[in-house]
Amino acid sequence: MRVRVTVALGLTAVTVLALPACSADTSNAKSTPASSPHSRKPITADQANALSPTELERLLLDESDLGTGYSRKPERPAQHDDVTELGCPALKDLGGDAATGGSPDFPHQAKASFMYADGSHSEVSEELYSDTASKLSDGTDRIFDTMTGCPQYQVLAGSTAIDVMTQKTATPQLGDEQWGQLMTFSAGGQNTVVKQIAIRDGNLLVIVSGSPALVDLHLEKALAKASATG
Repeated sequence: MRVRVTVALGLTAVTVLALPACSADTSNAKSTPASSPHSRKPITADQANALSPTELERLLLDESDLGTGYSRKPERPAQHDDVTELGCPALKDLGGDAATGGSPDFPHQAKASFMYADGSHSEVSEELYSDTASKLSDGTDRIFDTMTGCPQYQVLAGSTAIDVMTQKTATPQLGDEQWGQLMTFSAGGQNTVVKQIAIRDGNLLVIVSGSPALVDLHLEKALAKASATG
């Protein structure tokens, strides 16, 4: 069975493609020292000058950054009226569209998704947000705590039931604050594993989601490009 549906993942709308699928081979992924699932440096001063969506757009990774075999996916309009979450009431308290496949409540944002043509339907997506450091920290912390606080729930997309399992995962020591989670989607007896890492660097939030191997491979690259605002 092949299921194509945009489901809620708290911070990002990750498209579950081509179930059945399996987690990607991580043998070629770059190894990065990891910290606890969430760590932060003290916020000593807030940076009020948020980057505009246009500025964020130019800081996203593109095909030339990723290398051979990647193609950018066209952005699809949000269609989640028929998506219902079962077994995690806290998701409905997040506000905005976060619990139904939309974006977190940060007004300045830019996104890009890419398909990797290796025959495994692997994908990686990047989201950039900008706001004061305290707003990014508090908002992201709330969403990740809610998501990982529901270790198992179900998404009903039309007539298709998808079981979702979430767990915290270690994060690399990058930026000022880090969050990480692994999500396993099960439908028709098959599983798809999605990794999601969020890094706050000052007034910038970088989120990379998708195949675990691709997330590990491109996370540092995404943060380096996004942080090069000067």
